[in-house]
Amino acid sequence: METDEKKLLLHTCCGPCASGCTGLLQENGRDFVLYFSNSNLCDEAEYEKRLSAAQQLAEYLGVELIADPYDHEAWLKAVAGFEDEPERGVRCRHCFAFSLGRTAKLAEERGMHFATSLTVSPHKSSKLIFEIGSDWNFFEPWDFKKKNGFQKSIENSKKLNLYRQDFCGCEFSRRERERMKK
Repeated sequence: METDEKKLLLHTCCGPCASGCTGLLQENGRDFVLYFSNSNLCDEAEYEKRLSAAQQLAEYLGVELIADPYDHEAWLKAVAGFEDEPERGVRCRHCFAFSLGRTAKLAEERGMHFATSLTVSPHKSSKLIFEIGSDWNFFEPWDFKKKNGFQKSIENSKKLNLYRQDFCGCEFSRRERERMKK
């Protein structure tokens, strides 16, 4: 596969997280497209809220945004058997692999390299994400936590008034969050 090493497809888990990544990409002279792929989200209402924030960010940056159709049933099949795993457990590995696989497919079709905004979160293991991403030779292991990426995502989401969620997105993390609130 011939790829455009300059152009990057950025898997975008949400607008706030992506907002903490795009500045670093721009500083490094990278041209990028946002790819909102989140079939892990617990319902279509949550999907639409996060998609709207990603659209706001794309419009602000003047970049293309591609939205992967919501297919929660396919995601549920990918994590089947791991529903009771804790957040950051084995289920997350399968979830990351699902999303990165969909991103890799589009990146390959478009002849692009790809990365993910998931690495900006202090709640996600960049090492694990890089391990999964290494299945594709056109995956770029950007650790967006570096250079205060997460803090920048908080500041940017406030500045742009982006919807900022307080849980990973799947019904299992929502359930765990609700349990912790009690």
